[in-house]
Amino acid sequence: MLQIAFIRENQEKVLKALAKRNMDAKTIVEQAVSLDEKRRATQAEMDGILSESNKLSKDIGELMKSGEKSKAEILKQKNVLLKEKSKDLSEKLDVYTNELTEQLYLLPNLPADLVPEGKTPEDNLTTLQEGEIPVLHEGALPHWELVKKYDIIDFELGNKITGAGFPVYKGKGAKLQRALITYFLDKNTDAGYQEYQVPHLVNEASAYGTGQLPDKEGQMYHDKTDDLYLIPTAEVPVTNLFRDVLLQENELPVLATAYTPCFRREAGSYGAHVRGLNRLHQFDKVEIVRVEHPDKSYEALEGMVEHVREILNELKLPYRILRLCGGDMGFASAMTYDFEVFSTAQDRWLEISSVSNFETFQANRLKLRFKDKDGKNHLAHTLNGSSLALPRVLAGILENYQTPEGIVIPEVLRKYTGFDIIN
Repeated sequence: MLQIAFIRENQEKVLKALAKRNMDAKTIVEQAVSLDEKRRATQAEMDGILSESNKLSKDIGELMKSGEKSKAEILKQKNVLLKEKSKDLSEKLDVYTNELTEQLYLLPNLPADLVPEGKTPEDNLTTLQEGEIPVLHEGALPHWELVKKYDIIDFELGNKITGAGFPVYKGKGAKLQRALITYFLDKNTDAGYQEYQVPHLVNEASAYGTGQLPDKEGQMYHDKTDDLYLIPTAEVPVTNLFRDVLLQENELPVLATAYTPCFRREAGSYGAHVRGLNRLHQFDKVEIVRVEHPDKSYEALEGMVEHVREILNELKLPYRILRLCGGDMGFASAMTYDFEVFSTAQDRWLEISSVSNFETFQANRLKLRFKDKDGKNHLAHTLNGSSLALPRVLAGILENYQTPEGIVIPEVLRKYTGFDIIN
């Protein structure tokens, strides 16, 4: 959530930055500033009444001591009126504060200066492309046919149990999935990330804290009985570990990683580009999260990008890195890099990771702060990245590593799988 003090003092800058997201935010910003003025005026009036009431209480005490009870009673009546007025102002202040918060929830994060202009994914900037695209043998298949041929993932069985988008992994398919999860976690913990096991359901406060609500409410599975949400990513519970936390400056950075299943409704998606593992309602992902000093968060972002690169280099998958344009960035992000792996059998790029810096946007919602060496409190910066999302990584491995004899397992995974080919 943007800070109202910054908006108030930099209205034109905010509007210009949000225009990079192709958003005309003038009305929302003006309403937010107007509500803030009312809120501040009401607070000032309340403070004045409180000061006057405190003075009256002191005067009443002195009058009582001196035996001037009649004068004291007059002041007591005046104090009662002040307290009634203060109560009315307090209720009005709550209304202004809540309305202001609702307006601020409508505003996405401001794009960083390096974020390119643009409206669609076609306007994203390719910053790196690496790895050789393999030449497949005649008769090579897309992964949704490979998994049926080798009986390692069953989409029909998942559809019977639950519905479309909930696959069942079997035999070597299940073991390869587990191998990838363990490999990703090992890479992350070796890089200094502390591993967590977190709940897969979160409350409303957690979903608001990381920006999934109210922006992505329609994409989340919601249990209305207990008012809990199935997580769309481990980012939500892991980042909320630090909600309402005041860190010491020397405790930064904080590095965390977790594996979780992820749940997304992804309604209205059809066609070949969402077949098989390309888009699922339930999928597995390993996430990395960082809490950083504001002066070091962009250096940390580049470090996270290099970390994901190292994993893809070890898997020997062809990939590219995109810096997302303003129109394609997530609601809470200040800057995002997407990783895409090339699917040779599908002849297209598949997104497998997003690595983002949220600056203070999430921290402001979470009340996540740190105390500097001078004892002053500041909002921290939060970052997160997929490291990695499994379905499309698995699709890339199945398709790019297929041979007439079977699917060869990437060398780095063989100590986890215990086999080197699926045939």
